[in-house]
Amino acid sequence: MFQRPLGRRALLAGAAALPFPAFAALPDRPLRILLGFPAGTGPDLLGRLLAEGMKEAWPAGIVVDNKPGAGGLIAAQEVAKTAPPDGSTLLLGEVAQLAMAPSTYARLPYDPARDFTAVAELASVDFALVVPPGLPAADLDGYLAWGKGQRALYMGTFGAGSPGHFAAAMLGQAAGVTVEAVHFRATADAVAALLNGNVQGMFGSIAAVAPHVQAGRMKALAVTGPERSPLLPGVPTMAELGRPALSISAWFGLVAPAATPGPLAAEIEAAVLRAMAAPPLRIRLQEAGFRLSPAGREDFATLMRTETARWAEVVRATGFRAIE
Repeated sequence: MFQRPLGRRALLAGAAALPFPAFAALPDRPLRILLGFPAGTGPDLLGRLLAEGMKEAWPAGIVVDNKPGAGGLIAAQEVAKTAPPDGSTLLLGEVAQLAMAPSTYARLPYDPARDFTAVAELASVDFALVVPPGLPAADLDGYLAWGKGQRALYMGTFGAGSPGHFAAAMLGQAAGVTVEAVHFRATADAVAALLNGNVQGMFGSIAAVAPHVQAGRMKALAVTGPERSPLLPGVPTMAELGRPALSISAWFGLVAPAATPGPLAAEIEAAVLRAMAAPPLRIRLQEAGFRLSPAGREDFATLMRTETARWAEVVRATGFRAIE
């Protein structure tokens, strides 16, 4: 995973310490934050909590607009191609839309590097490798050994070309196990399939699977974050288990249309970082399973470039065919 510069923390601390600035350059009409995810999902919660945290900086109001479909591409295309570059419309995007899509789609209707300007990184979600409780494996090595004895490991994903899909493919490739991905439209559908015994494992967001693990309905073998999750403190990281290449996460951030003036993007960046530094918002996001990673425009732009290159290599290595 891209290692962010230490200066990011200094920037955030400075934003929290400064007196509340006058945001004269911000539009005097409501801010529209587009989301490529349905209401009630983790990204939707992130967007709505952020909007609540930014309401003092944006007196005209903030509207969170859910436009799910095509793996988030519909919302991303609208911001890239039709939204005015005046600071009134932003995309709350994630790793698949902003870094994976150029390699997974043969005809992507937008170019993240050309059509967006970075505003701020917000947070990340880590994953847990979970399996049915009755599966005869006590740990990751046991699971992979068991998988080698099967014709294939059928692993659920929350969509073709998603982080969960590539994590499953990377695991199979690294361990020499045949993995058959079973794609679902959303994390909840993949979770239901595992609970019903229709798949033999999945990489699910920790917040989504932790209640099932704690209730004994699933078994967690590893988490993909840089450290153990407070929601599953007894579950080791992939790095602890000798598989650092599987230390992956889904990150989220705000981008604006590419032609948005730099000074205006800087004003929005400052408002976002101030909101993200506020303890009430931080606590609520952490309780919802987010790992906070607020960063400014330059750091987020660097992350997008680095992750685009990284995932291009992963897509090629896994042999995933570009979606038409």
